[in-house]
Amino acid sequence: MNLRQRPQVTRGRGVPYAPPPTEAVYNIIPIHDLLTDHPSLRYPEVRAAAAALRTVGDLPKPPFQEWNPNMDLLDWLGTFFGFQNDNVRNQREHIVLHLANSQMRLQPPPPVVDSLAPSVLRSFRRKVLHNYTSWCSYLGIKSSVSLSNRRDPTDLRRELLYVSLYLLIWGESANLRFTPECICYIYHYMGKELNNILDDIIDPDTGRPYLPSVSGDCAFLKCVVMPIYQTIKTEVESSRNGKAPHSAWRNYDDINEYFWSRRCLRRLKWPLDFGSNFLGTTPKNKRVGKTGFVEQRSFWNVFRSFDRLWVMLILFLQAAIIVAWERTDYPWHALEKRDVQVELLTVFITWSGLRLLQSVLDAGTQYSLVSTETKWIGVRMVLKGMFAITWTVVFAVFYGRIWSEKNSDGMWSHEANRRIITFLEVVLFFLIPELLALILFILPWIRNFIEVSDWRIVYLLTWWFHTRIFVGRGVREGLINNIKYTVFWIAVLASKFSFSYFVQIKPLIAPTKALLNLKGVRYNWHEFFSSTNRIAVVLLWVPVVLIYFMDLQIWYSIFSSFVGAVIGLFSHLGEIRNIKQLRLRFQFFSSALQFNLMPEELLLGPTLTLVKKLHDAIHRLKLRYGLGQPYKKMESNQVEATRFALIWNEIMVTFREEDLISDRELELLELPPNCWNIRVIRWPCFLLCNELLLALNQAKEMPDEPDRSLWMKICKSEYGRCTIAAFRSEKFTAAHRMSLLPEIHTKLIEFVELLMQPKKDMNKAVNLLQAMYELSVREFPRVKKSTSQLKQEGLAPLSTTTDEGLLFENAIEFPDAADAIFYKQLRRLHTILTSRDSMHNVPANIEARRRIAFFSNSLFMNMPRAPYVEKMMAFSVLTPYYDEEVLYKKEMLRTENEDGITTLFYLQKIYEDEWRNFMERMYRKGMEDDNDIWTTKARDLRLWASHRGQTLSRTVRGMMYYYRALKMLAFLDSASEMDIRQGTQGIASHGSTKRNGGLDAPHSGEQPSVQNFSGASSFVSLGRDETEYYSVLVKYDQQLQREVEIYRIRLPGPLKLGEGKPENQNHAIIFTRGDALQAIDMNQDNYFEEALKLRNLLEEFKNYYGIRKPTILGVRENIFTGSVSSLAWFMSAQETSFVTLGQRVLANPLKVRMHYGHPDVFDRFWFLTRGGISKASRVINISEDIFAGFNCTLRGGNVTHHEYIQVGKGRDVGLNQISMFEAKVASGNAFLWGRLYLALSGVEKAAMKNASNNKALGAILDQQFIIQLGLFTALPMIVENSLEHGFLPAVWDFLTMQLQLASFFYTFSLGTHTHFFGRTILHGGAKYRATGRGFVVQHKSFAENYRLYARSHFVKAIELGIILIVYAVHSPLAKNTFVYIAMMISSWFLVVSWMMAPFIFNPSGFDWLKTVYDFDDFMNWIWFRGGVFTKAEESWETWWYEEQDHLRTTGLWGKLLEIILDLRFFFFQYGIVYQLGITFGNRSIAVYLLSWVYMIVAVGFCVIIAYARDKYAAKEHIYYRLVQLLVIIVVVLVIVLLLEFTHFTFVDLVTSLIAFIPTGWGMILIAQVLKPFLQATILWETVVSLAQAYDFLFGVIVMAPVALLSWLPGFQSMQTRILFNEAFSRGLQISRILTGKKSA
Repeated sequence: MNLRQRPQVTRGRGVPYAPPPTEAVYNIIPIHDLLTDHPSLRYPEVRAAAAALRTVGDLPKPPFQEWNPNMDLLDWLGTFFGFQNDNVRNQREHIVLHLANSQMRLQPPPPVVDSLAPSVLRSFRRKVLHNYTSWCSYLGIKSSVSLSNRRDPTDLRRELLYVSLYLLIWGESANLRFTPECICYIYHYMGKELNNILDDIIDPDTGRPYLPSVSGDCAFLKCVVMPIYQTIKTEVESSRNGKAPHSAWRNYDDINEYFWSRRCLRRLKWPLDFGSNFLGTTPKNKRVGKTGFVEQRSFWNVFRSFDRLWVMLILFLQAAIIVAWERTDYPWHALEKRDVQVELLTVFITWSGLRLLQSVLDAGTQYSLVSTETKWIGVRMVLKGMFAITWTVVFAVFYGRIWSEKNSDGMWSHEANRRIITFLEVVLFFLIPELLALILFILPWIRNFIEVSDWRIVYLLTWWFHTRIFVGRGVREGLINNIKYTVFWIAVLASKFSFSYFVQIKPLIAPTKALLNLKGVRYNWHEFFSSTNRIAVVLLWVPVVLIYFMDLQIWYSIFSSFVGAVIGLFSHLGEIRNIKQLRLRFQFFSSALQFNLMPEELLLGPTLTLVKKLHDAIHRLKLRYGLGQPYKKMESNQVEATRFALIWNEIMVTFREEDLISDRELELLELPPNCWNIRVIRWPCFLLCNELLLALNQAKEMPDEPDRSLWMKICKSEYGRCTIAAFRSEKFTAAHRMSLLPEIHTKLIEFVELLMQPKKDMNKAVNLLQAMYELSVREFPRVKKSTSQLKQEGLAPLSTTTDEGLLFENAIEFPDAADAIFYKQLRRLHTILTSRDSMHNVPANIEARRRIAFFSNSLFMNMPRAPYVEKMMAFSVLTPYYDEEVLYKKEMLRTENEDGITTLFYLQKIYEDEWRNFMERMYRKGMEDDNDIWTTKARDLRLWASHRGQTLSRTVRGMMYYYRALKMLAFLDSASEMDIRQGTQGIASHGSTKRNGGLDAPHSGEQPSVQNFSGASSFVSLGRDETEYYSVLVKYDQQLQREVEIYRIRLPGPLKLGEGKPENQNHAIIFTRGDALQAIDMNQDNYFEEALKLRNLLEEFKNYYGIRKPTILGVRENIFTGSVSSLAWFMSAQETSFVTLGQRVLANPLKVRMHYGHPDVFDRFWFLTRGGISKASRVINISEDIFAGFNCTLRGGNVTHHEYIQVGKGRDVGLNQISMFEAKVASGNAFLWGRLYLALSGVEKAAMKNASNNKALGAILDQQFIIQLGLFTALPMIVENSLEHGFLPAVWDFLTMQLQLASFFYTFSLGTHTHFFGRTILHGGAKYRATGRGFVVQHKSFAENYRLYARSHFVKAIELGIILIVYAVHSPLAKNTFVYIAMMISSWFLVVSWMMAPFIFNPSGFDWLKTVYDFDDFMNWIWFRGGVFTKAEESWETWWYEEQDHLRTTGLWGKLLEIILDLRFFFFQYGIVYQLGITFGNRSIAVYLLSWVYMIVAVGFCVIIAYARDKYAAKEHIYYRLVQLLVIIVVVLVIVLLLEFTHFTFVDLVTSLIAFIPTGWGMILIAQVLKPFLQATILWETVVSLAQAYDFLFGVIVMAPVALLSWLPGFQSMQTRILFNEAFSRGLQISRILTGKKSA
């Protein structure tokens, strides 16, 4: 759906230029004219639904408008309540289609098909109004839906009015659709008014029949929707484009949460009170604020949102340290000691302290919820804090009493033990809420009942634990799912805690005690706390604790991998992995397809009985393993085999249309139609291959073998049996000379090849036939027959004249050259006769092989049985479209990039086989020359290129396969046996008369992707006084041959108030139809063979998964962007494991899958009444998909995942390993800083003097290797590949990826996500970043890479590099080279990855000329001053200011933490200055203070140079150079004096640079945080100049290794080989792409 303004605009309330008459156009069915000859109107269900809407009867007529007898109930509602006419028309079709489709699916069918079944309408009303009914129950108000208990005939009309009113409100609510309870509020009062009208209530104010409070032209929009819309718009405007704190403005959810309390009824009233403090007309300071939850940007949210997890980890860490401190072999040995038992009781003090922290955070973030109306929330906040303090004090007092008693008694006396019992009794009371929660977890149905019940007593009892809210009630899963969830996490946590205790915590106790007991340490610096080594101990534990807190991700990855693999095995994934395995099962394929894709005859009674399920399971088992005689083969006289042939051939035809296979491969893969009454299946040629030659060899080698024995040997292969005709006698081998068969075979091949030639030689044909006659008739029989016998059998001419010539002379008539069917059969015969190999390479295209294997495997998986097309669930496909590419233009395909490469040339080489197939297809369609591709076939060329990119045309083509699949399935459902035998002609002539799935019936033979595609778009009309906005449905009318406008519904204002994509979906969703809705993204694709299984998938909505039916059906994705370069392969491999194994485990056994991706299918009516299929609040809902899943789960929905159907997807790298990588980087850095502290302080040197301490400190080294366990996060990828492709191919792929430096890529890309993840946690300010979807490979300049990665990677890599160098110089441990390498190899790998990956994976990254040009470009960029309108790509200064944008959104705590983190750079100076020779061993604090003199002098020099540059550089350049010379002279003079008169050495000069450069960087970072205070001072210019110098220095440091590798020979070709290895292995010519040496 397009958000852009359409080019055709009008003035005022006009309509597009020259529209067709309203009566002439319709969307799906012409419901406005039931007498029209339209196929859909022949269905009695459609007529019944339309008739039900026309039962206006004796309803009161609108008083101020003329009533037309042709008007129906929707017109009646529209007139009374002021709905727009097109809204009424839209919902009329919506309701009729749904009711008709529901009645078609009704089982058993209604007795009277021409009238609407009450049960259909009743179930529809319950579903549509379920959320409203729950809302009324929650608020304790009476529902406006008033229906009598007895079966009153008028209730049918009343029910229809209630449903219609809701849908009319929903259809015109625009942005209010994101606030479902607001719509409930509106419906509640309008429903009351409807009741008053229906019940003939007299208005007491006027004494006349009751009229709605809102009526007239567009009254509903202007008087109801617009005021609330304007309120939302006002709030969005106050958000400053999302930069204002979330707590300062109300988003969609906040607006909706206002309607979760009864105050909305009192304050907002009806009709709407425009003076209400809810509306935006009220001043900001008096307006009602947030009422449900306050979003606060704070890093404390990491604890507050996951407090239970943090509490568990902190308490176990405390307990593990207490137990491990005793240094026993096993923890249970330590637990036998009473002292340890009592010390463990301190975990309850910690627990109560953490509760206090949580209560403080709750109060600190949610205090703005407290008002005069919600004072009880404030009371609860205070009480929770007071109770937490009380518990902490109580535990501390009782714990202290235990030890005081023990110490006074000198032993664990009876009184001391009694005090322990008292403490445990207090603990039991403390744990009562936790025990209650545990009981409710074990008995989930009780908790669900309590939460869903709206009794006030329940609310009072649960008031202490949480605020009563409308959502999140009764969402617990069933007992079985709880058990599976619990067992999984018990296994994960048991493994994690065992590993943490024995490998992380216990080994650190010895070095901790050694450091604490280390005495007489001579520190290398001034030590403020010289009595202990506690700082060293803290630095020792920090990396371990960080890993401990985060390594749960590792254990989840390990267990989810194996659990996902087991579930995948039981789901029968990967059983058919390739064409070879398909050949083994192809003979059962027809039965499997018939069983799954063809509908079964439905009985009138219930169908899903236990016996039937068992029967289906047994049937599947027989199909899967070929058990039972009926499933071994399908003979060609059976209708099922013909059905299979039609579907299989259609799949192959789509492959050919997509150019995945050639014409020749199409013939090899097709199932030929039955002819000549052959009683065996005519299998595709690629299966028969060399079966004939094998049979001939058997006959030749065993000439005396009995017939039956030889036939049994041939029949061992099903394909051999179908290739060789059965013997008719039992004495065939005895009566014939089998050794002559090869000679007959050779002659037959020669004859067939002769017939295949364009010019046929008659003489040669006569001779070949004569030779075959002589061989087969004269020589082949062992007993020669006489001439009379031959004449009698018709094998010799009856008249034998001497001048007659050869037997076949003048008797041959060659077939017509235009007889395509004959020659097709001839080619098939030639293939069978000549094939000597097994044809395992057919088809040759990798994608075609993958799709065939997946489709065939999926038919042996468990899936619901398919219904008839007319009884299937209706659905729509929704694709939001904004500004993406629709179809590549001819100029774009021709335009060359900087390397001289065109897009078309690139595609020709990447998809070389598909390009050959495309050109073959074009020549078959009449193209005469290659140049015609740019003229007569230009549109075909553009389509071919567009279908290989991420374009809208590719997505639309894929989604329109649903139309094609349903058309074929509808034919097979209703066709007779004769129609099926005629096959292709039947499909070609059959027009689907069933409007289903949102796909219109065709009216001509053109492509459905052209004629049936309809779209909604926003439309802007400029009026005299105001701008009007519309949602418009447009479709291409086949008869008029142009776009026509169907519906135009006015909006209250611009539709985009929140995030673009969900707003786009919301504005178009009113035009969707059906029970289900598939939300497809712009970079997706679909396949015809997968579309055949959609009606099976939709049947999943009827099955229970756990205690609920699904509301979102998760669909497997196939990542199609991984087939070109190794980089794309890395991203695809990582993402594939996430969209398959990851989603599989989340759905089962964990039952926590939300909605992460786009092909998922929604229960449409469930979602449209609960806020839609996505959320749109600005900034908060950037990832709109996952919030749809949250919304679904919170409102009692159920999300499942199904892997027997797939949708194509182009994706970037996923985020599934960020948390582990965050832990690895953080703990690795902490480890290095800790080692640096030990080395510079002298503690490490002192500890190594003691042998036992040395051994204890050696255990610290092991901790660094724990970090490498992060490799296990790659396990899901390996396991999933093993499952679907085999173990050895998966291992080979993994090794290949490592050789292609995949680890560099993953380390680098996850570093990117880690950087922004940390920045967002600390400062907030997440924003949507559009991703490019082009595919032309081009070199990225060094300046561009530096802008992208300087802060996220390069600076961090340089920091780690400096730490490693300083440690190597000053650590006594580093003198042992092996130990140093073992400790630091992973850290150096991190440094190299972060610094070099952008150039390793940059085409021509090590090309010397490009490196030189890149350096010049970088120098121009960094020294260009720029101006006001200069872009970041042009000037360093503009880029530098943009890099600080995140500091604008951060609060005080974020800035304070940023400054604290930046202080680490000052440690270099403090540690290194004491190592300089000039200090001469002095450890006084004065040494460090004096070192700042050098920093001040250095900054002063920078100020002088900056001042001179600004004043003299432009006009008096000589003075600027003079100042520079003086500064240099002074610096050199000072250095010489220091070298001469002090202990300063030349090495000190280099060392001091490493000391002072990080200090300067730390000062710059702190200055950036303090920018609001410094920007107006003279210091700011110095900060900018200093920052520019630092970025120049960083750029040179990063450029140096790149320049070195570019200068060395061979690295460029090796890098190209690594980057494009996958492409090389497929025969691509990437070197030609990169150099632009195109062939003529």
